[in-house]
Amino acid sequence: MKKPTLWLLALTVLFTTFSCSTDNSDFEVENVSSEYTVPETKTIEIEILELINEYRLDMGLNALEELDLIKSQAYVHTDYMVEASNISHDNFSQRSAFLRQYAGANRVSENVAFGYSSAASVVNAWLNSDSHRGAIEGDYTHFDISAELDSRGQWYYTNIFVKK
Repeated sequence: MKKPTLWLLALTVLFTTFSCSTDNSDFEVENVSSEYTVPETKTIEIEILELINEYRLDMGLNALEELDLIKSQAYVHTDYMVEASNISHDNFSQRSAFLRQYAGANRVSENVAFGYSSAASVVNAWLNSDSHRGAIEGDYTHFDISAELDSRGQWYYTNIFVKK
């Protein structure tokens, strides 16, 4: 009986997702360089953004526009999660403040995930979670994503939504 329980626990840990959002924050951006890194877009990232926009359009919502400033923040966080080997929303207030200050964001939300091997699997997981679906269906205008592989070939994802 312990084997199925441990197996289920391992699957739960392997395919994990989290969501975080804020409308406003008292956090101030300090010492932020005007330069930022925007890595080359991967096929899986394009597929995820397309699936999310298809879903939004099917729901009668506006399609979201990609924005390099958002991708830069998603990339920094995804890289952080890969290096830490841990899925988290650590430093979300800093990403949110950066996007409010430099991208003119009024609202910022974030979905993260780990372990999903395809665009469809991670988007379906987010859609099957109330909080993640709430971010996907939210009143946003822009979004972007970063998907990065760790040294074991596992994907980490950060998908950020912004209302301008």
